[in-house]
Amino acid sequence: MEKVKVGIVGCGSIGTWHIERFQRAGAEVAAICDTDEGRLEEVKARYKVPRAYTDYEDLLGRKELDAVVVALPNYLHRPVTIAAFRAGKHVLCEKPAALSSEEAEEMLRARDEAGKVLLLGLTQRFRDSSRVLKEHISAGELGEVYYAKCGYLRRSGIPGMGSWFTRKDKAGAGPIFDIGVHALDLAMWLMGDFRAKEVMASSYSKFGPLGKRAGDWGFPEPGGPFDVEDLASALIRMESGATVFLEVSWAAHIGGAQFYVTLLGDRAGADWGSLTMFCEEMGRQVDKKLYAEANDPYLAEAVHFLRCVRGEEEPITKDEEILGVQRTLDAVLRSAKSGEVVRL
Repeated sequence: MEKVKVGIVGCGSIGTWHIERFQRAGAEVAAICDTDEGRLEEVKARYKVPRAYTDYEDLLGRKELDAVVVALPNYLHRPVTIAAFRAGKHVLCEKPAALSSEEAEEMLRARDEAGKVLLLGLTQRFRDSSRVLKEHISAGELGEVYYAKCGYLRRSGIPGMGSWFTRKDKAGAGPIFDIGVHALDLAMWLMGDFRAKEVMASSYSKFGPLGKRAGDWGFPEPGGPFDVEDLASALIRMESGATVFLEVSWAAHIGGAQFYVTLLGDRAGADWGSLTMFCEEMGRQVDKKLYAEANDPYLAEAVHFLRCVRGEEEPITKDEEILGVQRTLDAVLRSAKSGEVVRL
């Protein structure tokens, strides 16, 4: 079988992860693109990529490319993804989908017009632990899931201080979009429920404006702006009647980084982190440990995307899920800004 030829647009931290995983997955990374010429040449040499460009339109013009990975700042997701579809490429776009649900809808329409595949980089779904827990929930073992708690908290991890990461016009939000998308999507996906009804949220910016708690991700720009939140929380009421609590932070006085999803159903509960189900059997409370292999979710994501390109699988990220998560995150931002409940 001929190798799928992939182009990577964006050679920052996440872009290089994708190059490595696609090469390991058996694809040919035939071209890369980045506006930083020094970084571009270094990555080209490190991964032995034959072609490198500073303009993504030049990369998209390569007719032999089957697909592209959009690993760019959030404000570029929509234009570059749409341009890729118009060039006849399949697309794996990093999360969040875009700066708004309206932009995400434009991307989906462009995909439909091109007849290509769009996969959104919601990588937590590709952990084997997520797959195993999803199977048990889909089998009805939790019953009706009526409450979920999820969060992605960092003690000290503001990415790219002063760069696009901390600029609202380029990132759209701080940790709400950057890492909150992972926690919220995983909770909603495990629940099988993406239709939010109303949101009440709060956000704070206590460390970033002082230049404190910078992380080691991204490329800092000293003196650059910080006009996004560094912590937020939200209470989300679903149309089904279920409730989801979300909390995210780049910086906070906590003991350490945490990523968690806890689900409560009328038959059992589940903790994603420990892969444990809590239920009753023969009148006794029982903790049931599930088993999952340790795996590389980015490699699993690359393998899945290549199978989608070859027509062997359908993308795991469905339209209603992409839009449901983005609309909810949009509502979190609006509620945090207004201090009022936002109804979707």
